[in-house]
Amino acid sequence: MSKWSVSIQAEGDRPVELDEVVALADAVAPLSGVASGVGAYAYGAQILIEAESADAAVEAAVPLFEEAARTANMPDWPVTRAEVTSEDDEYELGP
Repeated sequence: MSKWSVSIQAEGDRPVELDEVVALADAVAPLSGVASGVGAYAYGAQILIEAESADAAVEAAVPLFEEAARTANMPDWPVTRAEVTSEDDEYELGP
């Protein structure tokens, strides 16, 4: 199994408040997650998932994100984006 970083976003019809993002951050923390969206017409999270493939990681991450959003009492907005990156990849930094 590989580790995957999955970024998920839900879009809606009003700006997201700071206290909402803080609640979402608390809800995704057990998933090694971080939340975003203050002032945007969307909220999101990046969480870590162990899975066999990128597709499997997204399939596992979306329901976890939706559950975290319910736990945080976030607006019931549709997921509009999910991006995945392998945590096992090595990245080179340089000029």
